[in-house]
Amino acid sequence: MGRRTIFSNTITAGTALLLLAGCGVGNDGDIDIALIGDEDAVFADSLRLSAGAQHIRAATQSGLVAMNRRGEVVPSLAERWVPTEDGLSFFFRLRDIERPDGSLLTAQAVRADLLTTIGQLEGTSLGQDLSVIEDVRAMTERVLEIRLSSPEPYLLQLLAQPELAIRQSGDGTGPLLIERTENGARLAFKPPLERGEPDSDNWQDYVRDIEVRVAGPQQAIAMFDEGEVQLVLGGDLGSLPLVETGPLSSGTLRIDAAVGLFGLLVRSDDGLLGNSGVREGLAMALDREGLLADFNVDGLTPTTRPVSPGLPGDPGLVSERWQDIILAERRSEASARVRAWRQQFDDGYLAQPYTISIAMGRNNGWDLLYDNLARQFAEIDIRLVRADSRAAADLVLIDRIARYPTPRWFLNQFNCTVLRGLCSEAVDALVAEATAQVDPAQRATLMAQAEAELTLENIYIPIGSPLRWTLVRGSVDGLESNAYAFHPLPPLARIPR
Repeated sequence: MGRRTIFSNTITAGTALLLLAGCGVGNDGDIDIALIGDEDAVFADSLRLSAGAQHIRAATQSGLVAMNRRGEVVPSLAERWVPTEDGLSFFFRLRDIERPDGSLLTAQAVRADLLTTIGQLEGTSLGQDLSVIEDVRAMTERVLEIRLSSPEPYLLQLLAQPELAIRQSGDGTGPLLIERTENGARLAFKPPLERGEPDSDNWQDYVRDIEVRVAGPQQAIAMFDEGEVQLVLGGDLGSLPLVETGPLSSGTLRIDAAVGLFGLLVRSDDGLLGNSGVREGLAMALDREGLLADFNVDGLTPTTRPVSPGLPGDPGLVSERWQDIILAERRSEASARVRAWRQQFDDGYLAQPYTISIAMGRNNGWDLLYDNLARQFAEIDIRLVRADSRAAADLVLIDRIARYPTPRWFLNQFNCTVLRGLCSEAVDALVAEATAQVDPAQRATLMAQAEAELTLENIYIPIGSPLRWTLVRGSVDGLESNAYAFHPLPPLARIPR
C-alpha cells in the first residue's frame, strides 16, 4: 500500500517537508489496524473517551508524560521531572515543541490547558483521582510546577492518561498527524523537530503510516482473518468467544490480564436489593470459578474483593470472603435470606421467583456469562432478566481497567459524587482521610478499612479481573501485553533499525 499525505488546516514548515516526501519513501509498508468500537465514539472530541478514543488521543495529543508499550511512564511533552522530597510538588521541564505558528509550546499554555481539563473532569472518577492536585504554576517559559494537597505516588500515571493530553489548535501536540479517511483515519509521524526530537535527514526511513479502521468485533476479526489488517485492538471478554482459539491462532491471540473491576454493581435499592444481607446473599451464591471457566483462558482471576488482591503495598488486612464455606452451604444461606425477606415483604413469594434485571452487552461472551449467572441465581430462587437499558437495571456489569494500581482508584469508582448506583458516604470519608495521609503505612491501613466498609455494604458483587485481547501478526513490532491493556500507536509506527 503506497503512502499518502496528511493534510490539516494549518501546514507548518515541518509538515510541508512531510508532504513533499509523501511518496516513494523506502519503508516496510504501512500498518493496518482495526480498533473495536463505534466510529463516532473513537473519533469523538471529548473528555469521555472510549478505549479506542484513548488510543487515538494519545497518538495525536501528548501529555506531560505518556505510557510506553509496557505500560510504564515515559517523558512526552516534559523531557524530565523532579519531585520534591515531601512529594507535594513535581517540577516538569518542557521539551522544545514547535506550535503551528512556529512558536514554542510554553509552560503558561500547558498550565491553562491542564486547569481547564481538570475542571471539566469534575464529577467523574478520573476527576476524583485528580482531586489531590492543588495548583498548577508556570515557573518559567519552560518549567511547570504541579502542587499536591497530599502525596500521590501515582501522579505520573495519572498525568499519562490520554484525557490529560495538552490539546492545542492546529496539528495537535502528539507525535502523529491524523487525517480522516473514508474507512477511518490515517496517522503519520510529524518531522522530528515538531516532536521535540533532534532533526534527522533520513527519519522517514524508520517510520511508517498507520491505517486505522473502526469496526465491531466480528467484522474486525474477519478483517484480520482475511489479511486486511495486521492488528486488532480493543477486544474484551464479551467478544473473546468469537476468536478462533485453536492451534491456528497460536501466536496471533494476545491476552492482557488487566488490573481493574469486573463484577456487578447494585444500581437499585428497591425491593429485595434494598437489604444489605440479601445483597450479600447474591454475592456469596456465585461460583466465580465456574463463571470464568466457561471462557477457557488463563489470566481470569476470581475474587470476592472490590479491590484487586496483590496490589503493590497491600498490607494484607482484607481477605477473600467465605474461603472456609463450601458453595452448597453458601447457597443454602443465600436462599434462606431471600426467602426470609420475601416472607416478610413480598405477598407473592410462593408464586414465582423474585425477578432482578441486569444491564450488560449482548456479544457471545456476555450471553455466555448471562446464561451462567441466570442459572446460578436460580439456585437461590432469583430470576435474572436482561434490562432494556442501563438506567432501568437493578444490576450493571462493570468491566473497567484501572488507571493506576492502588486501592484509591478502585474505591474512587464507588464515590457518591460519581457513582450512578448505591454508594457509602462513610467509605468516601475514609478514602478522603487515607488520601490526606503522608505516612504510607497509615494510608494503606485506612484504605483497607475503607475497602472493608465497602465490602460490608455489598453494593458491588466482585467476580474477577477484567480481560482484554488483541490479534497481532508476527510482522508487527512494538506491542507488548501489560496490566493496563493499553497499546500506544506511535511505537507501532516505528520501523526497528
